[in-house]
Amino acid sequence: MHVVITGANRGIGQEMASQLVAAGHEVTGTARDSSCDVALDVTDPAQQGQFASALGQRPIDLLVCNAGVYLDKGMSMENYTTDIWSQSMAANVTGVFLTVQALLPNLRLGTNPKIAIISSQMASHVRAPGGSYAYRASKAAALNLGRNLSTDLKPEGIAVGIYHPGWVRTEMGGAEGDISVEASARGLLQEFDVLTLETTGCFHTWDGQIHAY
Repeated sequence: MHVVITGANRGIGQEMASQLVAAGHEVTGTARDSSCDVALDVTDPAQQGQFASALGQRPIDLLVCNAGVYLDKGMSMENYTTDIWSQSMAANVTGVFLTVQALLPNLRLGTNPKIAIISSQMASHVRAPGGSYAYRASKAAALNLGRNLSTDLKPEGIAVGIYHPGWVRTEMGGAEGDISVEASARGLLQEFDVLTLETTGCFHTWDGQIHAY
């Protein structure tokens, strides 16, 4: 199986890549810098096009849209700027769409192709504790994007799942997180494995629970 993971240079993305390689799969990891197989800013259409051209006719069986930013963690309302909003939406929403758009021809060549979008429980409309406005809004938009992609891609045989990775002890999640990066990655990979066209459009947690929208 050939897997492409965006944002594979640290945290959950890096751990998913490590576990997949250990299981004998081929992984192409991307990051904004040169720390992974491919240097890719997911918000840059030109770089997306270059990545797709480099892949050529190589099939992709699983695309994991993991790259993202959390720029407003702990930020007070008074400190928000238009840049915070634009960068959050560009990385967490537009970047997901551009990645799918660029790599769709390769997914069409894959075996039982799947797309996994890493969102967050902070995308849920039923959970509104306040704060983190840009991150919450962008992850909610990523959830909505995934749901609509699942409708359009189902006739092509491409399943799409959206996932909450848990509150993970990473640089983004912080030391107070509930679970380890190893446990989150392991659970997510199990979820990707059982994703089918029958469950396409799902919003699940890392441990297989159905998450409220």
